Amino acid sequence: MAKEKTIQVPVLGMTCAVCATRIEKRVPKLEGIIDVNVNFGAEKAQVKYDSDVVQLKDVIAKIIETGYDVPKDKVEFKIQGMTCAACSARIERGLNKMDGILEANVNLALEKANITYVPGLASAKEIKKKIEDIGYQILDFEDGDPGDKEQEARQKEIKRQRNLFIISALLSLPLLSMMFIEWFGLHEVAPHFLMDPVFQFILTTPIQFGVGSYFYIDAYKALKGGSANMSVLVVLGTSAAYFYSVAATFFSDLIGTSHVYYETAAIIITLIILGKLLEALAKGRTSEAIKKLIGLQPKTARVIRNDQEVDIQIEEVIVGDIILVRPGERLPVDGIVVSGTSSIDESMLTGESLPVDKKEGSEVIGATINKHGSFKFKATKVGKETALAQIVRIVEEAQGSKAPIQRMADIISAYFVPVVIVIAVVTFLSWYFIVEPGEFTKALLPSIAVLVIACPCALGLATPTSIMVGTGKGAENGILIKGGEHLENAHKINTVVLDKTGTITKGEPEVTDITATFIAKEELLKLAASAERNSEHPLAEAIVDYAKNQGIELGEAVDFKAIPGHGIEVKVDGRLILLGNRKLMKDKGINIKNLAVIADNLEGQGKTAMLIAVDGKAAGIIAVADTVKESSRSAIKELKEMGIEVIMITGDNKKTALAIASQVGIDKVLAEVLPENKAEEVDKLKKTGKRVAMVGDGINDAPALVIADVGIAIGTGTDIAMEAGDITLISGDLHGIVAAIKLSKATMVNIKQNLFWALFYNSLGIPIAAFGLLSPVIAGAAMAFSSVSVVSNALRLKRWKYQNKY
Repeated sequence: MAKEKTIQVPVLGMTCAVCATRIEKRVPKLEGIIDVNVNFGAEKAQVKYDSDVVQLKDVIAKIIETGYDVPKDKVEFKIQGMTCAACSARIERGLNKMDGILEANVNLALEKANITYVPGLASAKEIKKKIEDIGYQILDFEDGDPGDKEQEARQKEIKRQRNLFIISALLSLPLLSMMFIEWFGLHEVAPHFLMDPVFQFILTTPIQFGVGSYFYIDAYKALKGGSANMSVLVVLGTSAAYFYSVAATFFSDLIGTSHVYYETAAIIITLIILGKLLEALAKGRTSEAIKKLIGLQPKTARVIRNDQEVDIQIEEVIVGDIILVRPGERLPVDGIVVSGTSSIDESMLTGESLPVDKKEGSEVIGATINKHGSFKFKATKVGKETALAQIVRIVEEAQGSKAPIQRMADIISAYFVPVVIVIAVVTFLSWYFIVEPGEFTKALLPSIAVLVIACPCALGLATPTSIMVGTGKGAENGILIKGGEHLENAHKINTVVLDKTGTITKGEPEVTDITATFIAKEELLKLAASAERNSEHPLAEAIVDYAKNQGIELGEAVDFKAIPGHGIEVKVDGRLILLGNRKLMKDKGINIKNLAVIADNLEGQGKTAMLIAVDGKAAGIIAVADTVKESSRSAIKELKEMGIEVIMITGDNKKTALAIASQVGIDKVLAEVLPENKAEEVDKLKKTGKRVAMVGDGINDAPALVIADVGIAIGTGTDIAMEAGDITLISGDLHGIVAAIKLSKATMVNIKQNLFWALFYNSLGIPIAAFGLLSPVIAGAAMAFSSVSVVSNALRLKRWKYQNKY
């Protein structure tokens, strides 16, 4: 029988009743949809569906696929109590079953859940309650700084684990010494009380139910939620050893033996607690990059208020404040220099080692260091809007994301614990009925070893720990990677498409030549600069700046019309001005025959020849050149040595483009590409089987950045480009592309090492334990240290450093 549900889904983007009809026609094509009624006025879709067949998130995905959207919100929770991948998987499953949840990602290494949901269908309060119902605790950030709270919680957890380990170790030491006595046959010289089963019972019981109580509680919550985790394995293994020993101690006549295994239960729990303590300490080190970034911001700022210098807390700085910075001080927020000059060390954010000169009008970034002179600047971005805050946010989101390679580990983890329990049962039965018939003890020990050797922790930590260290290392080198998926994809790149202006070149063109026909050069420059005075295009700004520096007074421009990829049409002082490329002149019927040779010569030198027509006649050419970045040629050479094809894409004519390409060593050029066609060119390359990275800095690069396998935005460019990019290079140095790809490769090697170790360890350890070749105590030690080894291997990435070959 169908399990019908009816729900109201808010829909964004409907402009007319036809939109509502479109949704009503397309959404019911999804299997499990019974009926859809869309209220255009209320902007809601009432959906009736069979919840056994289709989930609400699939219905919402279908609405989005139809061309509309739903309101979305994000929430992040710090979760306490997860022990292995099975825990994070259980929380994800529970959250993804909730109505209104679009995506839930739970990161075991970070102990965080990132949830995207539809407001009205779900709320942060409901999500929090769901996580708590599953059996985990939420760290509340309502009061105080989240970073401080998180650090405090981590230190509290480390202290708890340390105390538990000390108690457990002290109680286990006599049991451990007894174990060595038995191994080496020293019964005659050993104190008699050590061999007393009642004494061993007194020592083990507090460990089993005091120190080990957490495992029992966590196992109960896991089983109650319909899954099994690491705690279930620990509880089954240690309880079997403990309760068998209790029976042998007090009911030896009934079971026919007095041999006990208290040391097995006690030492396994002690070693696992030690492993968890070491893991917590190591995991703290994986997030050091975030701590370093946050630590860059000064606590106070010196502002000018009422003509007085006042030191205030950083949180009290507001946009518009004038801030004084002295030599050696860190800048508190972002802003623009209003007086004074200096050089600023931006290496902590951009990776650039050389200080950058700043003067009046220069932009400055918070957390950077003032090297020399004092200066004043006006605050433009404060709090969460500063560049540093944005970088911290991006790195945190990246560290909380999942790489595609992690899906394999998640799938294995989902079945891991139940399979191990089955193997343990089969091991016990095989030993008891076949290998050593009727020998309960000899059947019990291998099955306990199987339970405790299996470690889903290592599997769950293999990917996220490497992603955390890799993205953090990227941030330290001025490379902002927005997610694990992009970090993984970067190592597959075999083709890099570079935008010319602002990416290969500095994006700061200058006027180099002026050629006039029937009017004076000064008049031609005035008309061209007046026409371009309101444009933000770098070439236009170059002409306007040049005219102003020449002392030319600009005229009024009206009826401005931009023709993308061609140029502009505008009236200046009553005269019709056309300014742009040959295509524009051809389309408007302007004869440029007398200027063609001059334009060819200029373009052959790598200059952009901008043709100007006045009142329907060719009036002249203004040539603008954009100098190539010093690092471009060596970075492109290194990319090619890595076997990566490098392509330049530009709206410039072919001659100019080829001249620039030859300067930097690029063989393939896509010239005269209109802004709206850049994405199409990238898509064409992808369809030939290439893995494409698009690198750009402008608004017109954003669609191409989105469609590429990896979009790399130049941090010196527009906010829109940086938002569209998967990776942002804070500095404009193209060596950042090389570094990003090499970091991706190093991270993927590290992840594969971790996964191999985790899988190999379990694949090898379980059969060895099942064949009785492994003591349960040694198995417990191996389990405890397997996750530590994975985290330690991930920490090796902290030593990664990009070496510029040139």
